[in-house]
Amino acid sequence: MTEKSVSLRGLKCPLPALKTRKLLAGLAAGDTLTIECTDPLAAIDIPNLLRETGDTLDSSAKDGGVLTFTIRKR
Repeated sequence: MTEKSVSLRGLKCPLPALKTRKLLAGLAAGDTLTIECTDPLAAIDIPNLLRETGDTLDSSAKDGGVLTFTIRKR
């Protein structure tokens, strides 16, 4: 099982969701991806993306202006 962490800070909608989709496509089942975003719309876009892909949102947090999502590939 691989754990990958990526900063998508500074990217604006729809780039965080598009890049997350591409990163998830390169992972194997059970792998974990943690992303950090500064775009407030990512709080809506990332969960919607995961509903489409069927992957699991293990956790999400907001610290200041940074949103952090931990995703498990199905």
